Amino acid sequence: MLDPNELENEIRDLEPWQQVAFCAALTERMFLNFALFARLIDFGDLKKMRTVLDGVWDELALTGSKMNYEVQIDHVEDNIVDLDEYDMFGAIPARDAMLALFATLVCKIEKEPGEAVAVSNLSYETISAYIEFAEANDQMSDEEVVRLINTHDLTQDEDAFQEEVLELIKGAKQSPSTIKALRELGKNQGISNIGISDDD
Repeated sequence: MLDPNELENEIRDLEPWQQVAFCAALTERMFLNFALFARLIDFGDLKKMRTVLDGVWDELALTGSKMNYEVQIDHVEDNIVDLDEYDMFGAIPARDAMLALFATLVCKIEKEPGEAVAVSNLSYETISAYIEFAEANDQMSDEEVVRLINTHDLTQDEDAFQEEVLELIKGAKQSPSTIKALRELGKNQGISNIGISDDD
C-alpha cells in the first residue's frame, strides 16, 4: 500500500484545478458503486447525480459550461445513503461514492486540498470495507485482517490507479485533452474500485 503521508503531500502540492480533477477521477471510478445500488433498489436520483459529475468534467475541460456548485451540493447530499436505513453491504460503497462527489464539489467551491485528500482516503476505505466483508472471517486477528487488506489485489490496484492519476495531472496544463484522458482513466473500462462492473 502507498505511504499515506507521501500520498497526502503529493495531493496537497497540486494546483486547485488539479485537486478537483483528482477528485473527479476517483469519484468517476467509484460512481458505478452508487449507480448499481441506485438501480437495484430504485434509490435516489441516479440521472441527476450523473449530470452533476458530468458537469464537473465539462467545466474542468474548459467547455465554457458553468454549474452552480452550491445548488448541486444540496442535491448530492440528498443522495447520500443513510446506512441505518439499508441493511446491505452495497449501501456502503454507494454512500462513499456520493460522499466523494460531495467532497469534489466542496473542493471546487472552497479550493480546499483536504477534500481531495478525503476522496483519496474514502476510496481506500470503501475497498477495505469490501475486502473485510467479502474475505475476512471471525477467526482472523486484527493484524491478519490488516495484512489481508494491505496486500489485496484491489488495494494494489488502487495504489496504481491513484499514482497514475497523479502522474497524469502533475505538470499538466488544464486542457480538454488532459481532462479527456483523465476521464477515460476514471471510467476504468467500466469497473469500479471494488471490482464490480455494469454487468454485475
